[in-house]
Amino acid sequence: MDACLGSLVLIAAIVAASGSDASDHPQATLSNGLVDLQLYLPDAERGFYRGTRFDWAGTVARLEANAHTYFAPWFVKFDPDLGDIEFDPALNGYAAGPASADIGPVEEFRTPIGYREAAVGGTFLKVGVGMLRKPEEEEYSFFNRYEIVNGGTWNVRQEADRVEFVHDLTDESGYGYVYVKTLRLPEGKPELILEHRLENTGRKPIETSVYNHNFIVLDGQPTGPDFVIKVPFEVAAARDQGGFAETRGKKVVYLRELQGDQWTMVEVAGFGDTAADYDIKVENAKAGAGLRITGDRPLTRMMVWAIRPVRSPEPYIDLHVEPGSEFTWRIAYEFYDLP
Repeated sequence: MDACLGSLVLIAAIVAASGSDASDHPQATLSNGLVDLQLYLPDAERGFYRGTRFDWAGTVARLEANAHTYFAPWFVKFDPDLGDIEFDPALNGYAAGPASADIGPVEEFRTPIGYREAAVGGTFLKVGVGMLRKPEEEEYSFFNRYEIVNGGTWNVRQEADRVEFVHDLTDESGYGYVYVKTLRLPEGKPELILEHRLENTGRKPIETSVYNHNFIVLDGQPTGPDFVIKVPFEVAAARDQGGFAETRGKKVVYLRELQGDQWTMVEVAGFGDTAADYDIKVENAKAGAGLRITGDRPLTRMMVWAIRPVRSPEPYIDLHVEPGSEFTWRIAYEFYDLP
């Protein structure tokens, strides 16, 4: 463990969470008196999330603010043999596999780096995960679980107001980086701040996109007309194929309540080329609560995906980091009650 990070703190507190054996996974807790945050920590043997889709840093097991729950487990069963999610009628809920079974504002570096150039049996890079083995397949799919050839090293440091994750990867392929992700609770504010720094320490450029999946539960309210998603720009008209959701002006609205295994996906277009449009509000009239998500980089894509127990505005940004350079970005979450 890196001594320059100070003392490593891995709190193995028992965290109330649905799913199996939550207390088996390394965890940490934070609170500023307004926001209570419980985190799962990266661990190749005992970590909650050990898949190859999402960044291993900063899985939020539960977040509560202003007497509302914003992030928490949204599936009723974890099945390690599943690649994606699957509705279980007997449980009236979702079973989730390691590709999709993550919680909270989790991030994925969407485009695998070096995948097309790699031969079958060679390796490619997913930032926040490591170097993965390329199998014989027609194309990359995040639903697949790939062999981790080089997972790098993880260090975690906790202070009074934050938890910092550091992923250090050096690989013979020429890819290398130091990735630092910090989850911070500002004093006296109902907010969560995610700060990121990616330093390219290798010989090859790192070029990909990254988005936040934002698995928002908001008091367990079902996806339906009580939810609205707002942005500061006029959205190009769009509607999902199932007729569950559509865009109206500066909003995404749900036309009816999703049932069983119904799902919806709407693309949000019309944003500009500045960070001012990375400003998303998700509100629920019945719960009387909302959250505002802002970023400091311009959007390059935005999708809104939802199933009954969870809804996910997915804002993308692009990053290109040359060797010896670094890239930073910041995402802020503000939690509030509706008037």
